[in-house]
Amino acid sequence: MALALGLAFVLGLIVGVPIAFTMGGAGLVALAIDGKLSLLSVPQRFFDGVNSFPLLAVPFFILAADLMTAGGITTTLLRCSNAFVGHLRGGLGHVNILTQLMFAGISGSALADAAGPGAVSMRMMHKGGYEKYYAASLSAASAIMGPIIPPSIIMVIYALADPHVTIGGMFIAGIVPGLLLALALMAVNHWTSIRRGFGSIQPRRPWRARLVTIWQATPVLLMPVIIVVGIRAGIFTTTETAAIAVFYSLIVGLFWTRTLTSRLIAKVLLQSGLVTAAALLIVSMASLMAWLLTLLQIPQAIGAAIGGLTSSPTLMMLIVALFVFVCGLFIDTLPAVIILAPVLSPLIDQFGVHPIHFAMAVILNLAIGMLTPPVGGVLFVIASVGRLRLERLARAILPLLAAELAVLLAIVLWPPLTTTLPAWLGYAR
Repeated sequence: MALALGLAFVLGLIVGVPIAFTMGGAGLVALAIDGKLSLLSVPQRFFDGVNSFPLLAVPFFILAADLMTAGGITTTLLRCSNAFVGHLRGGLGHVNILTQLMFAGISGSALADAAGPGAVSMRMMHKGGYEKYYAASLSAASAIMGPIIPPSIIMVIYALADPHVTIGGMFIAGIVPGLLLALALMAVNHWTSIRRGFGSIQPRRPWRARLVTIWQATPVLLMPVIIVVGIRAGIFTTTETAAIAVFYSLIVGLFWTRTLTSRLIAKVLLQSGLVTAAALLIVSMASLMAWLLTLLQIPQAIGAAIGGLTSSPTLMMLIVALFVFVCGLFIDTLPAVIILAPVLSPLIDQFGVHPIHFAMAVILNLAIGMLTPPVGGVLFVIASVGRLRLERLARAILPLLAAELAVLLAIVLWPPLTTTLPAWLGYAR
């Protein structure tokens, strides 16, 4: 059955079948060939995969981000970012990065960052004299802060797949890596702008103007604070916090920006429903795949194969990071987390690696995989929005990709980057 499962899965990827149906189809083929387990168990596995109260946070976070976007917060964030970093060399590039960093605090998704502020910033940079492929590559590279900065949809999914971590602990652990990504991208943007002559020097904004933009962006900036503080203080569960985020987004759009209308809200509900349906379909299909892998004792086999290579936790983390990176080239982030987390977590636990450290390394690794063909979801979004050639965009992003891989390497080699802040706030795990 293991051979049938593997061959069917690889064949589906090669042919280009959508990842959800690839996983579900591979599971059905394996069960049919094996013949020992009833196919009637498949619907039950699909249902069990999404029958989770914490998983309700996912549609709520998606809806909250869509409501904020419809409320016109992208322009507000761009204005605020420009007031603080627009005067620097490569200023519009820095504005792009900082805007997506702040938007990540409400979206929780790389694709949402890319399609929202990423697309707007890309066009703004091109009009400002930046080469279009560089502007697009910077927008794509900045978008992967979406699943790293809390709240993160993929962190919710990971915590459900791996009982060794908590959603609150992972939210806190993502803050430092997210800031490091922003700093690394800003450094590359500054160097590139000097070398290629991008961006004109703008006058520095007075502090009065900066404070005005902060005030205008305050409701947006408060949202991730409410989420993190609410979860940490034990006031709300993750799901309750996500529901409150939806209510908060409605209040902001109706009474602060005053751009939400009943027709626009209906459109947002439909859009969010479609995105949620696609995400939960992937979760249910991946749950079948994960169940079959456990049934076939694949985690134990991988543990025996990889675990015998070294006794060093650091070297083991590097080996696993390379393995996850290769998986991220061919599998989308969401199914990869559901499949890999229960497989690799027991192996890493044997080496005494902190589960939050490992979880953040996996999530950042898979997020970076969204920038690499053949399954680079963020690249496809940016290329589609900007009507760009994918191969040229993939080449243009290489320096930025190298900077993000350097951040990943630092996180893999130095656990305090991901464990210190959660430990300070009381998250032992």
